Amino acid sequence: MSARTLPLLFLNLGGEMLYILDQRLRAQSIPGEKARKDEWTDVDRKRVMNDIITTMFNKKFMEELFKPQELYSKKALRTVYDRLAHASIMRLNQASMDKLYDLMTMAFKYQVLLCPRPKDILLVTFNHLDAIKDFIRDSPGILNQVDETFRQLIETYSCLSAGEFQLIRQTLLIFFQDMHIRVSIFLKDKVQNSNGRFVLPISGPVPWGTEVPGLIRIFNHNGDEVKRTEFTTDGNYVTPQREGSFDLYGDRVLKLGTNMYSVSRPVETHMSGSSKNLASHAKENIVPNPLAKEELNFLARLLGGLEIKEPGGSETGFRLNLFTTDEEEEHAALTRPEELSYKVINIEATQEPGRRAELSRILGELEVADPRPASSGKGEDLLALMDGL
Repeated sequence: MSARTLPLLFLNLGGEMLYILDQRLRAQSIPGEKARKDEWTDVDRKRVMNDIITTMFNKKFMEELFKPQELYSKKALRTVYDRLAHASIMRLNQASMDKLYDLMTMAFKYQVLLCPRPKDILLVTFNHLDAIKDFIRDSPGILNQVDETFRQLIETYSCLSAGEFQLIRQTLLIFFQDMHIRVSIFLKDKVQNSNGRFVLPISGPVPWGTEVPGLIRIFNHNGDEVKRTEFTTDGNYVTPQREGSFDLYGDRVLKLGTNMYSVSRPVETHMSGSSKNLASHAKENIVPNPLAKEELNFLARLLGGLEIKEPGGSETGFRLNLFTTDEEEEHAALTRPEELSYKVINIEATQEPGRRAELSRILGELEVADPRPASSGKGEDLLALMDGL
């Protein structure tokens, strides 16, 4: 397991979350002069995106994230995204948050699987950050936060060897290995089977620095080539024109990690039949985790920088529904597997030794209270969010 995987996992999943939210909020935005008080406007969308990105790239948060450490459990990481998604006026209920997280994880899993070489995971991350910078191009202060994280990535990962990147890729694949949630955009493009497993291509560009397969060279003990044998392949391989840029600005060449929702098509996810493959999300923490104390302390530090913004005064929170109808959302909540219905505790990240000790005593499942208020106000009619991925 690589101790350098967590920042890449967090930033790429966060980028996918922002892609989804931006696409659906744009689709539901009403012109400001025509919008009722309970409807989204483009101003609201920009506010949500700015608030989430500001929180996501909080300096102290990033400092903790980039410290070498083991990858944390799915439930611990999910807790961070739950808080992150509610760092603004937007509110998601449990079923919608589940759906959002499923879309995030399956998209990044597919990108990791398709990376031509392990080091290209860094290019995928840069593609996500490039797109995030485009979201907040009119906010210089937030843009500086993202650029600072960019520099941290370059400083931390540019000196790693190919073997260390291979270990990072393997750590990510282990994290995703039991997740096989069907997503309609992948099913329609025939890159995912009906069982939720991805179909990997056997054609296309080979990794940078390698040759197109089809030739075997034989050398003698002096290192001289003595024989060549050619063979045919089933794939249609090509040599890449150039390597993607690993600088702060540049052409990444690789398209993995770019915004696949920027084209107009519906967004939704389908679970895999009766099994739904959701048990894998919950079973991980059935056995007490020996790292639970460290995880909770880690989250206490992280969540200290992730403050949920409660609507102040007469302002009401926006409710965001990631299902086609309210009935679908309610049904998803009712049919949610029992093992995913966590008991609830309150986690308040403070510097008080007593509070930290209280968190450290919890050695079982990591549980967090739903930080959202009851649905109220804006966005009650925000149906058809995620009409198809």
